[in-house]
Amino acid sequence: MKFTLSWLKDHLDTTASLDEIVAALTRIGLEVEGVENPGEKLAAFTVAKVLTAERHPQADKLQVLTVDAGDGPLQVVCGAPNARAGLIGVFGPPGAYVPGSGFELKVAAIRGVESNGMMCSARELEIGEGHDGIIELPADAPVGTPFPDYAGLNDPVIDVSITPNRQDCMGVRGIARDLAAAGLGSLKPLQVPTDPFVRAEPVEAPSFLSNGEEKDGPSTSSGQTVEGGPDVRTDDTEGCPAFFAQAVAGVTNRAAPDWMARRLTAIGQKPISALVDITNYVSVDLGRPLHVYDRAKLSGALVARKAKAGEQVLALNGKTYSLDETMTVIADDAQVHDIGGIMGGEDSGVIEATTDVLIECAYFDPEHIARTGQKLQLTSDARQRFERGVDPAFLDDGLAIATRLVLDLCGGTPSAITRAGEAPLGKRVYAYDPALAETLGGLAIPAERQKAILESLGFTVADGWQVTPPTWRRDIDGPADLVEEVIRIEGIDTVPSVPLPRAPGVARPTATAEQKLERRVRRAAAARGLDEAVTWSFLSEAEAAAFGGGAWTVANPISEDLKVMRPSLLAGLLSATARNQKRGAQATRLFEIGRRYLADAERATLGVVLAGDRRSRGWQAGKAQGFDAFDAKAEALALLAAAGAPVDNLQVMPVLSEAEGGDAGDAWHPGQSGTLRLGPKTVLAAFGMLHPTTLKAFDLDGNVAAVELYLDAIPARRSAGFMRPAYTPPALQPVRRDFAFTVPADLTADALTRAVRGADKTAIVGARVFDVFERDGDKSMAIEIILQPGEKAFVEAELKAIADKVVAAAAKLGAALRS
Repeated sequence: MKFTLSWLKDHLDTTASLDEIVAALTRIGLEVEGVENPGEKLAAFTVAKVLTAERHPQADKLQVLTVDAGDGPLQVVCGAPNARAGLIGVFGPPGAYVPGSGFELKVAAIRGVESNGMMCSARELEIGEGHDGIIELPADAPVGTPFPDYAGLNDPVIDVSITPNRQDCMGVRGIARDLAAAGLGSLKPLQVPTDPFVRAEPVEAPSFLSNGEEKDGPSTSSGQTVEGGPDVRTDDTEGCPAFFAQAVAGVTNRAAPDWMARRLTAIGQKPISALVDITNYVSVDLGRPLHVYDRAKLSGALVARKAKAGEQVLALNGKTYSLDETMTVIADDAQVHDIGGIMGGEDSGVIEATTDVLIECAYFDPEHIARTGQKLQLTSDARQRFERGVDPAFLDDGLAIATRLVLDLCGGTPSAITRAGEAPLGKRVYAYDPALAETLGGLAIPAERQKAILESLGFTVADGWQVTPPTWRRDIDGPADLVEEVIRIEGIDTVPSVPLPRAPGVARPTATAEQKLERRVRRAAAARGLDEAVTWSFLSEAEAAAFGGGAWTVANPISEDLKVMRPSLLAGLLSATARNQKRGAQATRLFEIGRRYLADAERATLGVVLAGDRRSRGWQAGKAQGFDAFDAKAEALALLAAAGAPVDNLQVMPVLSEAEGGDAGDAWHPGQSGTLRLGPKTVLAAFGMLHPTTLKAFDLDGNVAAVELYLDAIPARRSAGFMRPAYTPPALQPVRRDFAFTVPADLTADALTRAVRGADKTAIVGARVFDVFERDGDKSMAIEIILQPGEKAFVEAELKAIADKVVAAAAKLGAALRS
């Protein structure tokens, strides 16, 4: 919400400085996002008079001017066709920066003739679109005066962030009311026209037959002026409860006056014509959106109704929208002209030749407006106001003010007013206790002061503290909201900081099992040298497709790059890795704990990405070494151990492809990846190298290893109380034995070690492969097993019996002792 300081002072009688106003706005909950003075960038430009104008000796389209800018004649070369002796315009001296052209003026020779600055057009100064010639000012414009002072451009623009609940502050007057309540001045009375031509007696909307033909009532032929009110009605009392309108005949749609155009330009709105600019001005000034129709383009009555499925409308933004039965539209007998409360239609918009208009002032239901805007993905200033909720009691006054402006600026003769439907003016009364300001808000405020605050904001406080909110405060819904109003005006910064009382006794732990698990693996990942990242839960469709596609799509995304809920945490980590690589990072070790969003549920997950150099090059290490699948497996096993998973019982199995029912299996390198499973179906983790196609989708170079731990699949620890078991190390040293087997080519190390460990579960406490040898199609694996004696040491016969069991277990897999 933008407005200028002078605009604010139209409603607020104050002597406060700009800094005081800005500070007060933020203090009362209207956060100021920025303040800009458009006159500052034009401070160097002055009002100047062209004394003489002669043809350039070397160019037919250029003139050599003598310009007086208040400090004596200067020679200026100019190519504007309207440059002539006696013209008063705007001069930019050497050293001035021209904002519309983006350069600094210097003394320069143009076709051999020295030029000391330039005479400027409106576009060059960014105060308009005119560029056919230089600015022409009135003959009485004082030469030498700084142009911003003469043009009234030294009017700071204040940009305020309005929260969705503050519909009253979507107009300058509402902001002025809040500042007056905060003690920065007094709110000026609103001047509502009382001209009988504007505030005419009500004219009931004519009744119609079911086929839409008029039964009774005045004729409203296209373009004709009538003594009665315009022919409007509402057939959709849910979406448009009230539809007020007034016609004005014989208007002249000229350009808006300078004061209005200047203010609209300052807040970023392009002046179009007086009729259009009036509606935009009233919308910003009073928070009351309106619309003006060209009556010559209408056919029959103008009706607020539900759209028919498949109906289309060409909106003022040049786009065509398809409508459905849930949307409220404004239509005549021929077509839809308006997406009710959001945007008008091109076909009935006013143009320069418009002579007869119909001014619409309606109330649209906020919920209907919000749903329609979301479906059509269409935003507008009107939608922003209507979906928050405009003042339902301001229909008559808003229409009267707009009509008066049309009559004053465009002339014409007004009709009576037609009022179709009724605005929802339900009265709300809340019993309020002034003590709540201290009990809920933490600030003791005298009751009389609270009453004064509420009344200054437009509330009515009756006997017994029965408080009635004003019609423009739809957000007030109980005593707690009244406390908020009192506290924010009195000053949230005056609320004392008071520590919460400490509960007696020892606090009971409140963390859930899931939270404890995440804490353990987070701490373990950080201890292993991984850096934690926090990435978006939303991805683009292309990024999600690299991991099998997303099951959840956002209907109204912030952008197309944040449209799909992530099916894998690796996508965000890979994007972060790519950014690090582009900034010269030699190694990236990232992890993140978050949620994957699958078709059936959200899944708690830990993702790890290892990229770049695992070990940098050096005189001892030699060449740099990158990460491989075994680094990923080591991280997976270490983090699973920290999570309490039974790592000794896990099986290593291949990653299933997407076609095989796997979870984004196509993202992994098929020969350099695997899964860790507790049984054939329970997958606890996936690890390994990512597929080159996946890396290409994220613009990554080199090889990248990754891990995904599925935290929700890890079996919960059995509760053993708070006492740790006593540490009881074995009394006897372990015994180690090595076995070398010739094995089938397709036998995995995991299968062989699991078979060996199962040969004697009492004596064998560990087994690992420490050597693999392949030659001429033969494959050999060497395994170390660890035997732990119990109460007495092993004898030779016991060791031989265990060895025989190990050989027999390996033989079942096709392995034989190597000779």
